[in-house]
Amino acid sequence: MNLPEQFRQPIPADTTDLTDGPPLHETCAPLRELVGVWHGEGEVDYPTIDGPFRFGQQLTISHDGRPFLRHQARAWLLDSEGRVLRPAAWETGFWRPGTEGRLELLLTHATGLLEVFYGSAEAGTWRLETETVLGTATAKQVRAAQRRYSLDRDVLDCAESRAMVGEPMTPHVAARLRRVPITD
Repeated sequence: MNLPEQFRQPIPADTTDLTDGPPLHETCAPLRELVGVWHGEGEVDYPTIDGPFRFGQQLTISHDGRPFLRHQARAWLLDSEGRVLRPAAWETGFWRPGTEGRLELLLTHATGLLEVFYGSAEAGTWRLETETVLGTATAKQVRAAQRRYSLDRDVLDCAESRAMVGEPMTPHVAARLRRVPITD
């Protein structure tokens, strides 16, 4: 979007390109490999839904040089032929690295959930579990969630389990995303 000059932000936009823009903050080193745009497909299932369902997803993890990363993920349901049926999940938040490989992940979901995850980073693997889950009056009842991200070259595997709507911790989402190449 091209805004008139007087309405443009006076600060640089965040970036997914580690070779251009502000340098990555040193405390974000355990998350460096996650910075980028990731695109792919996955499957969502849970005992309380009539699944499984295929979905497409794009995950963007960017930075502006400060000691956190921005997280934005959008998903869409796919039919058996891979055609888009409709929008699905949308979440946004921040990765906040701490000391000794500890991580915080703050996520807000369009479905009315706010989650605070804590976890760790180890050589291409990031594991997190919720400390706090808050929901609006219209959100599904979620007690806890766990996430695991693992990277093998330019393929990011994402897996999530949830304890929600009366069910125990159960696998819910799995996706395989590929890094989108940066172009000029």
